Amino acid sequence: MPIPFRHRLVSAALTALPAVLAGAGGAVAQDAAVPAGAPAEAAAAAATATAATTATATLPHDLTAWGMFMGASPVVQAVMVGLALASVATWTIAIAKAFELSSARRKARAALALLEESRSLAQAAERVGFSQGTAATLVRAAVAEAHLSADAPSREGLLERTASRLERIEAAAGRRIARGTGVLATIGSTGPFVGLFGTVWGIMTSFIGISRAQTTNLAVVAPGIAEALLATAIGLVAAIPAVVVYNACSRAIAGYRGQLGDASAAVLRLLSRDIDRRALPRSSSAAAE
Repeated sequence: MPIPFRHRLVSAALTALPAVLAGAGGAVAQDAAVPAGAPAEAAAAAATATAATTATATLPHDLTAWGMFMGASPVVQAVMVGLALASVATWTIAIAKAFELSSARRKARAALALLEESRSLAQAAERVGFSQGTAATLVRAAVAEAHLSADAPSREGLLERTASRLERIEAAAGRRIARGTGVLATIGSTGPFVGLFGTVWGIMTSFIGISRAQTTNLAVVAPGIAEALLATAIGLVAAIPAVVVYNACSRAIAGYRGQLGDASAAVLRLLSRDIDRRALPRSSSAAAE
């Protein structure tokens, strides 16, 4: 009995079905294998890049003062050099002023003792002689003014003229002994702010480096911040001694000016005695007449 055409089509389809399924399974397996391998390769590439970045970011840093200075930006280096020079200037002025004030106060003390022991201006001038020091200059100025006023009909203005000359000498000596202290005041007041400027600039540079490295690893952040903070440390090292030395110099200068004031008063007393001694004979002769 012949097989109908429809039955033959069904039989052919059933015969070809295993082959079709086998081919589809291979294609599915091949497609599944590609996505499984791709993430592994991407992960390996990412791990390699991360390792390279970490190796670059965690290079050893020299955290000594010199190493941090050499690793800082040019602006921060300029700030550090300026503050270091300011510190050198502070100690130079401190040493120079220590010797200058010590010598000036010693001479003023010795001259004041001679003035207190003298009975006349001429005797004081003889004892002082040609010695150096502002107190000796005060004595010589009083003697010179007395000689210039020797022919004056009245001696009432002699004390005023002498006092004016002595006052100018004291003022000049005070200005001369105070030279250099203004530099100390400037360093003491501006040093911390200059160091703070260097710190702010260094921290901004560190943040820029962090953004470029795209990492917040402490090994990357710490060296830059340490270099920035070094500027503030140098600013404090320059400013604190400057303030201390300035205050010490101010006290010493005030004491020296007090000694000059005492010497000037002693000179005026001697001159007043000389004027009274010269006036006594005239008063006695006038009374006798």
